[in-house]
Amino acid sequence: MSSPTPSPASPLTARVDAARPYALALFRVVIGLLFACHGAASLFGVLGGAAGGGGTVPTGTWPGWYAAAIQLVGGALVLLGLGTRTAALISSGSMAYAYFSVHQGEGLWPLQNGGEASAIFCWAFFLLIFTGPGAWALDRVFGGERASVGHAGTGAREHEPSAA
Repeated sequence: MSSPTPSPASPLTARVDAARPYALALFRVVIGLLFACHGAASLFGVLGGAAGGGGTVPTGTWPGWYAAAIQLVGGALVLLGLGTRTAALISSGSMAYAYFSVHQGEGLWPLQNGGEASAIFCWAFFLLIFTGPGAWALDRVFGGERASVGHAGTGAREHEPSAA
């Protein structure tokens, strides 16, 4: 018995698939910008300052100052698409740490404990670890991320059966 022949992709599906690297790039840019702004607010008192109070996080304090530095640098790197996967890994981990060390004790759900931003950033960066930067990334300019033929601009590799 033969396997069913896959149906050809619809024109809409083909167009959406072709736009994937650009949608991913926009996602990366927005997430990186928001994360960098969060770090800048805490470090420099801009955009409302630390916790919206106009101040800054005292230099060198654990974990706030280090988290803000990761947010600023990691967000800027992700925004630019430079070292995207590594920056996303560190940023995702810092947000997981923030969620479980700062927010989780206040309630079970992010809505109860004020950890929505930490949870969303954690999972958004986690996604970028696996998808890569998409189009318009400096990783491509410096050769850090190669586009594959099958998934142009996503950094994903075609699945090739192994020769056994």
